[in-house]
Amino acid sequence: MRIGIVNDTVLAREALRRVVLALPEHDVAWMARDGAEAIAMARQDPPDLILMDLFMPGVDGVEATRRIMGESPCAILVVTATVAGHLSKVYQAMGYGALDAVDTPTLGQHGELRGAAVLLHKIELIGRLAGKGGPGPQPRNDAARSCGPAAPGWQRTAGDGCLTSPRERFDFVVLGASTGGPQALAEILGRLPARLGAGIVIVQHVDAAFAPGLGQWLSEQARRPVTLVADGHRVRADEILLSGTDDHLVLGEDQCLHYSAEPRSICYRPSVDVFFASVARNWPRLGVAALLTGMLHDGAHGLLALRRRGWRTIAQDEATSVVWGMPRAAIELGAAELVLPLPQIAGAIARLIHDPPKESRV
Repeated sequence: MRIGIVNDTVLAREALRRVVLALPEHDVAWMARDGAEAIAMARQDPPDLILMDLFMPGVDGVEATRRIMGESPCAILVVTATVAGHLSKVYQAMGYGALDAVDTPTLGQHGELRGAAVLLHKIELIGRLAGKGGPGPQPRNDAARSCGPAAPGWQRTAGDGCLTSPRERFDFVVLGASTGGPQALAEILGRLPARLGAGIVIVQHVDAAFAPGLGQWLSEQARRPVTLVADGHRVRADEILLSGTDDHLVLGEDQCLHYSAEPRSICYRPSVDVFFASVARNWPRLGVAALLTGMLHDGAHGLLALRRRGWRTIAQDEATSVVWGMPRAAIELGAAELVLPLPQIAGAIARLIHDPPKESRV
């Protein structure tokens, strides 16, 4: 990968340059001394990945991330002196499209690198994700719309054959997000009524080390408690839960939430597809699912499984997505019943939960 480096200190830039050049498949595209310079360089010569510092004179890393993702989007990894000491800024940057965060490696007294292994692992993971290409296989329209045989009491919706039941109670909301997700989630949670009458479970692509801080940040932004999922937890009405480990979150046959290392082959961890598919298999009633901003295609097939089950499904629109990968893939699969701008998603969720359809109407 061609990698841009943004940092205002000479020693940090040199440490990052050595890390990048430690592997022959990576090259340094350019080095910038502040956010303004990084914005200009990204516009002139977009790299595959930018290593972005947070604290710099003038334009800081949060604003530079926002501008770059708006003008010349590419993968951005926050690399700053102490991630743990500045979680609020980290989540702001992630809300604007940064993928992850890691502490800046340092040069020792004799030129030795410290902390390089963690950064190299993050770069490798982002490279694997970026190398997977577009939204995945696109089924023919008839395959995407085939929902299988109707169970007793179910009705086929007009236009696509998927199922709704006027007798089912809607009592579950599931949200999946990746790039740009923290800010989108904060806006949705902040707009939802406190007494929604449904449990909410969130799967956001985030390193397990940052999940507790993300939960706290979302709680502060939304002014509502957001709790990390404990293995074996049962979903309760008006509770907001966030996946909290690098393992996949699944809903088991016991209708409790569990963590699973399998499937190990999926590099999105936790995977939205894995969670959505487990809910489609094991939740006995219906609900509302929304797939939000994110890179590539995780969650699209899981959203389709939920729609086939009779759930109401929403995809965030292109104009309000930081990266319109995951929602676009869902739309192309026929998985999204509604395509909405971010400010309208919370209202749609509340309406669908409080007033589930009395007749088929897709």
